[in-house]
Amino acid sequence: MDIFERLKQDHNRHRELIDKIKATSGDSEERRTLFEQFKTDAMAHAAAEEGTLYATMMEDPEIRQDAQHSVKEHADIGMLFVELDEMDMSSSGWLNKFNSLADEYAHHIDEEEEEKFAKAQEEIDEATAERLASVFEERKPVEVERVVEGKDVDEIKHAIAEEEGSK
Repeated sequence: MDIFERLKQDHNRHRELIDKIKATSGDSEERRTLFEQFKTDAMAHAAAEEGTLYATMMEDPEIRQDAQHSVKEHADIGMLFVELDEMDMSSSGWLNKFNSLADEYAHHIDEEEEEKFAKAQEEIDEATAERLASVFEERKPVEVERVVEGKDVDEIKHAIAEEEGSK
């Protein structure tokens, strides 16, 4: 399996979790559990993806801009997760924000699969793509731990504070 196939596996799992979350209502245990699973896996996925595929793409001038674009979208999505964590899950505002996140996330992974990965596959040889999948597998559990410990959220909140301070 190469990195592109491995990332698509996660994307498919995330699509399923989004659909399941949309089928829940209110501040239910099911919604909380599914949202935590989605948030944890999606944020860990993004960090591991950045440390493997996107780090490799950044080294190639032909595809560097694609990697930068996707990393920026990861940050935007991370901020939406932080905002959702701070909202009342039973409110219509939470559901509206979640739907925005779901739409943005679906756009992001569709764009990755349809455009970014295709360009990267032209530039990255198969042996490297397979090695990146192995590195991703090793890195993702470490990133899951960071998410569970809240380290990623602290970094996002710090970035939000800096952004607001510069306005």
